[in-house]
Amino acid sequence: MLEWGRRKPRNTPTQPQDIRSQSAIHPTAEPVPVRPIEPTEEIQLRNCFPWSVYYIHNIEYRPQAIICRGQIRTTPTQAYQQIKSNIEAEFGDRFLLIFQEGFNGKPFFILVPNTQAARNPSQPQKITRPGLALFLLVATLITTTLVGASIAGSDPQQLVSDPRMFWQGLLYSLGLITILGVHELGHYLTARYYQIRATLPYFIPLPFFLGTFGAFIQMRSPVPHRKALFDVSIAGPLAGFFITLPILLWGLVNSELVPLTDQAGLFNPEALNPKSSILLALLSKLALGSQLTSTSAINLHPLAIAGFLGLMVTALNLMPVGQLDGGHIVHAMFGQRTAMVIGQISRLLLLLLSLVQSGFLLWAIILYFIPLIDEPALNDVTELDNKRDILGLMAMGLLVIIVLPLPQILSNLLQM
Repeated sequence: MLEWGRRKPRNTPTQPQDIRSQSAIHPTAEPVPVRPIEPTEEIQLRNCFPWSVYYIHNIEYRPQAIICRGQIRTTPTQAYQQIKSNIEAEFGDRFLLIFQEGFNGKPFFILVPNTQAARNPSQPQKITRPGLALFLLVATLITTTLVGASIAGSDPQQLVSDPRMFWQGLLYSLGLITILGVHELGHYLTARYYQIRATLPYFIPLPFFLGTFGAFIQMRSPVPHRKALFDVSIAGPLAGFFITLPILLWGLVNSELVPLTDQAGLFNPEALNPKSSILLALLSKLALGSQLTSTSAINLHPLAIAGFLGLMVTALNLMPVGQLDGGHIVHAMFGQRTAMVIGQISRLLLLLLSLVQSGFLLWAIILYFIPLIDEPALNDVTELDNKRDILGLMAMGLLVIIVLPLPQILSNLLQM
């Protein structure tokens, strides 16, 4: 259920602080050589940095970048726009300009080769493949329907002979595909709004497990600034969450109550303990009312299973680690350095939570293998506005109420 598509875009620049380790991270990637800067061109380059905007101290030449370090004399937004205009006036579209905060807190500029500029403009690269997207959607519809029917207790022969089983499987399939699709469309449409080149959403069919391994998009051009990084990243989880709510509530209304036993838990769809999640407990009480008591577990309807998975997808993607949506969000809010610290703390907290809720152990292992370093935006220094900061904190709050169990005091108030 991971959202694999928001990994490193093909044509985005590398992290300058980590240039020496890029071969270890991407051993098959060959560095793109920077076209030599002649002495006269270096003078032109220095002239692109007015002393009243960014007083340049020195220029460093690396295999994949030219790093310009100095002292900023104005706001980050004004500095980036002014110097970007100067670079384009002197060098055209030869370079992409990145503005990034160093580990010492001082922002610096990086020029990297613009690989898009080398392409033939009369033959633009086609990145949208609607035929492939449609094929994968149909294949995923089939695999999730079969898995949904299996969850409902059917086998392939019953699926043909018993229309009710087929309907149960189809409900699960349509619910899950809708949630995943809306999530990815949130990313896709927001990326298009910011004129970021992105593929259509692609589903990953799987003939077992959940019937799918999720869906993804790939971004094929750099993110212009932290505002765009934030908006693109948060659009998916929020869109997916808002479509998950009615699907989950409808499924819970049609689910059955069963006795609460030792086997009941958060990841047992036949005996789900709603108190394993604060949000799930609130939604279950809203859907089932007084029928749901402290001795009740829930045997989830197939559509409720799809809705439950939607909550889990939202929570996993909101984890503030590396290149997950949550990692992008905290990067946009606090900057790369702070986001790496938050990511490491989040790994440890989830590992501790898995001691109480063993189902999260797999998540903790997955997060351990996700790099903490996130890809920078072109202007990675300008901070967000207060509205986006508040929205980002609310998204982190949503993550908390999904993964934390219901406190006893709330359980007493809800009579659960």
